[in-house]
Amino acid sequence: MTGWFGDPVLPGFRPDPSVCRVGADYYLVTSSFEWFPGLPVFHSRDLVNWRRLGSALDRVSQLDLDGCGPSRGLFAPTIRHHDGVFHLVCTLMDGPGHFVVTATDPAGPWSEPYWLDGEGFDPSLFFDDGPDGDGRAWFTAARVRDEAAGRTEIWMREYLPGERRLTGPEYVLWSGSHPGARWPEAPHLYRIDGTYLLLTAEGGTDVDHSVVAARADRVTGPYRGVPGNPVLAPSRGPVTCTGHADLVRTPDGDWRAVLLGVRPGSAIGRETFLAHIAWDVGRPVFTPVAHTGRGSPLCDDFAGLSADWSTLRTPRERFWTTGDGLRLRLRPERLGERTAPSLVARPQEQPDCDVSTELRFTPAAPGEEAGLAVVLDDDAHLLFLRTPEGLSLRRGTEVLAGVPVPAGPVRLGIRIRGFGHTFVFAAPEGAWQELATVEATFLAPLFTSVHIGLYATSNGDPSANEAHFTGFALAYPNASAPGRTS
Repeated sequence: MTGWFGDPVLPGFRPDPSVCRVGADYYLVTSSFEWFPGLPVFHSRDLVNWRRLGSALDRVSQLDLDGCGPSRGLFAPTIRHHDGVFHLVCTLMDGPGHFVVTATDPAGPWSEPYWLDGEGFDPSLFFDDGPDGDGRAWFTAARVRDEAAGRTEIWMREYLPGERRLTGPEYVLWSGSHPGARWPEAPHLYRIDGTYLLLTAEGGTDVDHSVVAARADRVTGPYRGVPGNPVLAPSRGPVTCTGHADLVRTPDGDWRAVLLGVRPGSAIGRETFLAHIAWDVGRPVFTPVAHTGRGSPLCDDFAGLSADWSTLRTPRERFWTTGDGLRLRLRPERLGERTAPSLVARPQEQPDCDVSTELRFTPAAPGEEAGLAVVLDDDAHLLFLRTPEGLSLRRGTEVLAGVPVPAGPVRLGIRIRGFGHTFVFAAPEGAWQELATVEATFLAPLFTSVHIGLYATSNGDPSANEAHFTGFALAYPNASAPGRTS
C-alpha cells in the first residue's frame, strides 16, 4: 500500500494512539506534550465513535510541566488492562522519564505517577497472561544510540504490576528492519498464534513514517523481521505520515489497529486513524477503515470547563471562573514565554472551521489585552486581541493589522480554510467586518497541533482586571461567517 485514505476517527491533536479492550469496551489514550491536563482518555464500543472520558493526569500533583519547551512533555503513552487494573505508561521528556499510572476505572481517578528506571521514550507494556503465556509482564521502550543518524534500539525489562516497578536483566530486542533503519520506535508486543509479535514504527514521524513487524518464539527474542517489511509502507497521500500503530482484537476475534496520520494542507497535525488487520503468514496487513467523519458544531456557554479545554503547561493557580461565561484573570504571564499564561484552548479538529466569541473587556492599563489565540506553541501563534488602542492582530509580537473600535462588547471571529486565517469582528448586533487574512504556513506542526483558545494578559505587570467571554462557538463551513455566541 502506498496511499492512505479516509477520515480520522479522532480528529485534531490526537497523536501516538494506544488502545486496549475490556469486554465490549475499548479505551484509547494519546500524547499531549506540553498541554495540561495530560493524556486524554477515550471510550468506544465500535472503534469509530469515541467519547472523551477525561485525562489520566488531571491533577497538578501528577504532572509538572513548568518550563516545558514546545513539543516536549508527555510522549507516546500506552494503555493496557490486567487483572482489573488499567496500567498507563508514558515518558515525561526533559523530566524524570518513564512512569506508570494506574486506575480501576479509566474515567479516573488515576494514581500518582510511579517512576520507572531506564532511558528513552515510547514505552509500552505487555502482559503475557494469555492461555499459553507465563503470566509475566514486560516493559519496552525505544532509546537513542546515534541521534544524528537516527539510530535507536528497542529494549525490554520485566515489569512487576503489583509493585509498579521494573526488575531483572535488560534485553535488547530490535534495532530496525535493515542495517540503515532510522528511528525504530513505538514498540508494542503481542502474543499471537503461539509466537510473539513486535510491532514498531520506523523512518521518523514525517512522510517516511512506516510500520514494521518482527516475530520470535520467546518474548526475549531473537526477533526476526517478517517478510515484506515494512508492513505499512510510507503513505504518499491523501493521508501521510502514517505509523505508530497499536493492535487490538475485537470480541469476534478480528484484529484492528489504531495509528497516527496527517491530512496535509492545514495546521491540524497528527490525528488518530483506524485500520482493519488481516494476516498473511504471520504478517499483519493494514487496510484503512473508510468512513466519513463530520465535525459537530459547538456552542460552549461555559457552564463549566469541559475536559476538551487545556492550558499551556501546568496551571499553578486557577486563573479562570465559569458559570457566567468564561472569565480569565489578567496575569503578567504571556504567550511566547515558557510559562502558563491565562489561556484556555482546544485543538482544531478540521481543516476548515469558523470560530467566534463575544468579549466584554475594558483595558484598565497599558499592556492589558484579551481575545482569541491560534496557538501552535510559544514560538508560533496568532493573537487577535482587544487592547487599549482597539483591536490588534499579531504574529507573536509583530503587529499585522489593527483597527479602533468603540468601548463595549465586541465579537471576534476567525474563518480558517487550511492555512488561510481570516480575522473578522463585529458589534454585538452588527455585521461582520474583515480585518485581515493571514496565510499562516508558519503554523505547520511537527509533533503538536494548532489549538484555538481564549487568552488574556497584563504583559508583565500585576492586574486585578479580568476578561469576560460570554461563550465560544465553533462551526464547519456551510455558512459564510462565524456563528453568534450570545
